[in-house]
Amino acid sequence: MINLKKLLRSSGIFLSVFLLLFVVLAPFYWIFTGSVKNSSELMSRIPSLFPQSFTLEHYQDLFSGSAFPKYLLNSAIVALLTMVITVIISTLAAYAIYRLHFPGRDFLSRIILVTYAFPGILLLVPLYEMMTQLHLIDTLMALVIVNVTFAVPFAVWMLRAFFRGVPIELEDAASLDGANHFQTMYLIMVPLIAPGISSIAIYAFISSWTEYVFASILIIGDANRTMPVGLAGIVGQYQVDWGLLAAGATIASLPVLILFSLVGRNFVEGLVSGAIK
Repeated sequence: MINLKKLLRSSGIFLSVFLLLFVVLAPFYWIFTGSVKNSSELMSRIPSLFPQSFTLEHYQDLFSGSAFPKYLLNSAIVALLTMVITVIISTLAAYAIYRLHFPGRDFLSRIILVTYAFPGILLLVPLYEMMTQLHLIDTLMALVIVNVTFAVPFAVWMLRAFFRGVPIELEDAASLDGANHFQTMYLIMVPLIAPGISSIAIYAFISSWTEYVFASILIIGDANRTMPVGLAGIVGQYQVDWGLLAAGATIASLPVLILFSLVGRNFVEGLVSGAIK
């Protein structure tokens, strides 16, 4: 005889997973299908769940009739530089804070997340004035500096659990063999905390890839616009090219999906380890 309680529990789990997958995947499906529908089907009063037509005209218009390739390149440059610089700085900082001993170390480790105590929009004016003084307004480097500033504190905090999970005896053994602090970190620590480094790399890339507020203020000219700001420009005041917008959103989602498919498991493991250890 089938256990009714067990059947209800299994049905509840299945329904919950299905609803979660629907909430996550439905927007991606709707955007992708919208990017391959022709304009008449997109503007139809009755939306179609499955495309009745297939066209690549929106992608052709996106790459040949707009500055989207330039926006995409700018976003890639900013995101990759942010990721590399964040990984380097946060790894060195986390090693110094959580493995070395120096005056003020405990205080520094406690205030490392003070950046997130205030909404980022409150820092917009002082950051704008700072970038003006440095003559970095309307440059990609201004966005890299801002993104690194906001990404590093969280990255350092996330690496805390990974560094503390490495036995101190390994460092003692390396010291006896004549290794200095940098050699110990590079040869011993970095391979052992690779999941954590992957986690902060993904976090830094995605946060800079999707950043809009500072990119829309610090970048003035069209040549240095990033992809989120460029896509926002597609939305006109009186008319919206939904096919072009859907094609742009599809292309914008691909790097994130590819990155998660390659190292997404390390990202999840990194977040879980950082929460438990």
